[in-house]
Amino acid sequence: MKQRKIRVEEALEYHSSGRKGKIEVIPTKPCNTQFDLSLAYSPGVAEPCRAIAENEEMVYEYTAKGNLVAVISNGTAVLGLGNIGASAGKPVMEGKGVLFKKFADIDVFDIEIKTQDPEEFINTVANLEPTFGGINLEDIKAPECFYIEQELQRRMNIPVMHDDQHGTAIISSAGLLNACEIQGKKLEEIKVVVSGAGASAIACSNLYIKLGVRRENIFMFDSKGLVHNGRKLEADEPKTAFANGDKDIPLTEAMKFADMFLGLSKGGLLSKEMVASMPPKPILFALANPDPEIPYYEAASVRNDIICATGRSDNPNQVNNVLGFPYIFRGALDVRAKAVNDEMKLAAVYAIAKLTKESVPDSVLRAYGGEAIRFGREYIIPKPFDSRVLTAVAPAVAKAAIDSGVARITTLDLQAYKQQLEGRQAKKRQLLSNIAIGLQSRNNKKRIVLTEGEEPKIIRAAEIIADDGIASPILIGRTEIVQRIAAEQNINLENIRIIDTLKSPDIERYATFLANERARRGMTIQQAQRLLTRRIYYGTLMVAMGDADGMISGLNMRYDETVRPALQIIGIDKRYSRLAGIHIIITKQGDTLFFADTTVSVHPTAEDLADIAMMTADVAERFDILPRVAMLSFSDFGSSDEGNAKAVRKAYQIVKQKRPHLIIDGEMQADTAFDESKVSEQFPFSAIKGNANVLIFPDLNSANIAYKMLLSIGGAEYIGPIMMGMNRPVHVLERTADVAEIVSMAVICADEAHKTELVPVG
Repeated sequence: MKQRKIRVEEALEYHSSGRKGKIEVIPTKPCNTQFDLSLAYSPGVAEPCRAIAENEEMVYEYTAKGNLVAVISNGTAVLGLGNIGASAGKPVMEGKGVLFKKFADIDVFDIEIKTQDPEEFINTVANLEPTFGGINLEDIKAPECFYIEQELQRRMNIPVMHDDQHGTAIISSAGLLNACEIQGKKLEEIKVVVSGAGASAIACSNLYIKLGVRRENIFMFDSKGLVHNGRKLEADEPKTAFANGDKDIPLTEAMKFADMFLGLSKGGLLSKEMVASMPPKPILFALANPDPEIPYYEAASVRNDIICATGRSDNPNQVNNVLGFPYIFRGALDVRAKAVNDEMKLAAVYAIAKLTKESVPDSVLRAYGGEAIRFGREYIIPKPFDSRVLTAVAPAVAKAAIDSGVARITTLDLQAYKQQLEGRQAKKRQLLSNIAIGLQSRNNKKRIVLTEGEEPKIIRAAEIIADDGIASPILIGRTEIVQRIAAEQNINLENIRIIDTLKSPDIERYATFLANERARRGMTIQQAQRLLTRRIYYGTLMVAMGDADGMISGLNMRYDETVRPALQIIGIDKRYSRLAGIHIIITKQGDTLFFADTTVSVHPTAEDLADIAMMTADVAERFDILPRVAMLSFSDFGSSDEGNAKAVRKAYQIVKQKRPHLIIDGEMQADTAFDESKVSEQFPFSAIKGNANVLIFPDLNSANIAYKMLLSIGGAEYIGPIMMGMNRPVHVLERTADVAEIVSMAVICADEAHKTELVPVG
């Protein structure tokens, strides 16, 4: 996907429009009343002060230190701009803070220090230790950066990392592992030519050695040529450790034996001829920014056996430090590590490399143009917007910190920790992951049939459903087409059943059942057979006859096209009189709300609303959430008899009679459902004390409008629609559903199937 060229005016406006800069500080605790103020400051703040004075480790419990990183620079090596000063480097440091927050939910203060004296810089940073959980050094020129980092690591008892060195090293190392695997090369045998001898080049070379590359096989070039023993080199120069041989050789000659080229120097350094001269199946990382040593597509045009990476987002295989530093610090902070050591860096390398080989989620595909992405020459490193990097890298780093003895927290439940990380990314993931873990622990996997089995998204989702132990997926589709799509997208079908309706031995049995069920509606056996060529009918019959435990459909069909066969064949749960649909809304604040009916009931009666309320409460309980049901209207507790207010009031009475122990009240306005002070002052009798979590709307219009507005302007997330009221689990996908949403629906469907089994219908 070609990236649009950035204009100077656009970049300046981006940084200056509205609130200046790119970051702000917001409170995490309420400060709305006098009492809140007394807790936040005097006198309440004295209590955590006393606790920390008694035990300094309690600073992690009572302050933001454990989630706070300082991004610190003196502006001596900013991007490719050089020594432009601390103030001019501040936009970069703010940008780094944005990335920390965006990708790993880490808070950042950027600090620009106006000094080029290493000792003064070190003293300033070291004295900040009480404030921060970690230090990210940024844009400090070599060779001072090596000394500064080493000294701060020695003096400070929190993680310190110079990202310009180690970030590139970690990401490129992961790429090198995968590139060697694809090209059939062994790390201990490859010859590596490095163009550049600065901080990044030194760090990359050192980490490559730890992976298995031999030091004698690394040939490092600086602006004067090959670093070798025949040159006059200062003993304390880091590049001296990479002096190779006794005489100079030109880069053109070195390229002839370079299995791998690492460029961290300047654009346009390599020619097509130099790339053409490399040995078979070469690896070329041209990482100079913004212009690589050779453009990606020029290198690719010379060699069809090459693996090429650059630092550019508009090329495949972007080596981007954002794949490293947020997640390394996340893992380090969460176990209160005292340092970032080699073991933690290597753990990050292997985790990133491993993730690249997994199936790429739909959300990532959309972000990068929608084309298929799979492990190979043009995909050796995960994409920066792949949210799975957090749950892959941070736990690996945290575990390595514990195992290597630098963590203050010495035990970690990795599964629980991954759940916690998912919660930082998206509250709905956390909600669903709790259910998914329960499903994974069950031996009797429920059979979930996916009727649109020839859809690539459905096939990818089925692979995840099977691999994650959520359920046993069944795809309905032509076997040869499903297999072809799976092969094209590198999908494993090993634990997925495929049913071709045209070849199914069950057609006669299903047709007989359907004809008998619909005989008094005029259906013949021949008509039933014809209907069963439609996959939605076949899937529905599978569920009805006990050959599947639940069904998911609707990706390529209207809502009613999925629902009609289910109503005809499976029928409505005897406890209720109708179907309804709900959306689970997870607000920006992390609250979980159940909205109903958002899909079916256009003009519900009082009896309908009562059923909808009870069904929705049942769904909330399946999610282990105690339902507090608010029957919504434009009026509060009889203040009006206009419109459908009376119907809502009657619905409340019906539910109270049928479910006396259910926490429910109404009719009430939406703010009454959430405003504790309003309820306590005006309606102290209400069972809903301003903390409703199940919202029953008076009609489809209001419910649909409300949830879509919350999604559009309220920053909420959602799960759904969830079908309620069927005799067996049947769920309808939205046409825009991606792979993650299909998997989420499978989690809900499988969980419902288990709980339906445990609690018999009727």
